[in-house]
Amino acid sequence: MAQLRHIHDYIAQDSPLYAKRVTEALVSKTIGLDKLPHLGRTVPELSDEAVRELSLYSYRILYEIKTTHIEVLAVIHKRRDLQPDEILREQ
Repeated sequence: MAQLRHIHDYIAQDSPLYAKRVTEALVSKTIGLDKLPHLGRTVPELSDEAVRELSLYSYRILYEIKTTHIEVLAVIHKRRDLQPDEILREQ
């Protein structure tokens, strides 16, 4: 995911070790969502029960509950003003 790479590269400018830890923690946070898909809260900007988010550090992990799987849609900074049309979703 390009967003995760961007987060890693940005943090790595100051601390390669912390960059690795943060990106690994973000990925780990999503493990098990297939068993507990409603673990995250609904995304207020989208008002769609199928699109939910988890929070870790300064980031929001947005994901969609599909019939057969969970799809991570975005990993964004909490201070970012999220616009609904920025989230690419398969129809």
